Amino acid sequence: MPDPADLILIGILLLALVTVESGGYFLTRVVRGHVPANRLQGNFYRAGHAHAAVLLVLSMVILSVISYAALDGFWMQLARLGVPIAAILMPAGFFLSVLGRDPHRPNRLIVLLWLGVVSLTAALVTAGIGLIAGGVAAL
Repeated sequence: MPDPADLILIGILLLALVTVESGGYFLTRVVRGHVPANRLQGNFYRAGHAHAAVLLVLSMVILSVISYAALDGFWMQLARLGVPIAAILMPAGFFLSVLGRDPHRPNRLIVLLWLGVVSLTAALVTAGIGLIAGGVAAL
């Protein structure tokens, strides 16, 4: 059974999916031409929306099994929180880096995307190794 703190975080992540749902409505407005957006903005809005949804769901999957990992301290916190942090940073990088009228390339806030990539990668590697080690120890 997941840790009570993990259950609370899973509940928060489920509620956060409602914001992704509203982002889907925004995307339908962009696609129908009700919200002005150039090609770069449209592509980044779609990428941000997709990453947000997938990473929130992935976070819940990891949180549901991470208590079985052979991790503690910093490494356990990284495995627990790295993907939810990426679920904030990566979409923010996509959305915020193309703000304004008719941008032709992403602005400096694209760094949020890459910070999210680092958080995601570190969490996935840590959780994966920790779960393998926990499974081997349980054999």
